[in-house]
Amino acid sequence: MNGCEIDQKLEDEITYLEYNLSRSQNELKRWVQGDLAKYKLTSKSDGARLEERIEVIEYELAHKMNDLHDLRKLINTFQGIEHQIVYKRYIKGKTFGAIANDLCYSLGYIKKNMQRLFVQ
Repeated sequence: MNGCEIDQKLEDEITYLEYNLSRSQNELKRWVQGDLAKYKLTSKSDGARLEERIEVIEYELAHKMNDLHDLRKLINTFQGIEHQIVYKRYIKGKTFGAIANDLCYSLGYIKKNMQRLFVQ
């Protein structure tokens, strides 16, 4: 797996965890003050374990976000025009035209460098 694939995988996992966290928090609100507040929970029910599940999701989400930040920080430390082009293209999602503008190179030069990187 290359850096770009790892970055995308972490982003996907973070998106899923954020969704799962939001959904669990909404469910907890239903049990605490919503339409399910009138029902009594047993210690074995899913509703009673929601707070624990939310803590686990928050913990995992924080670690994934730290991993993504560390990966991007590492990629940013690489030197050279090739690394800058790859970072801007696959991590930042910029077009070749935007990359050329950012780095003050011609569009042809950026495309030529990208082609050279992936042909080798």
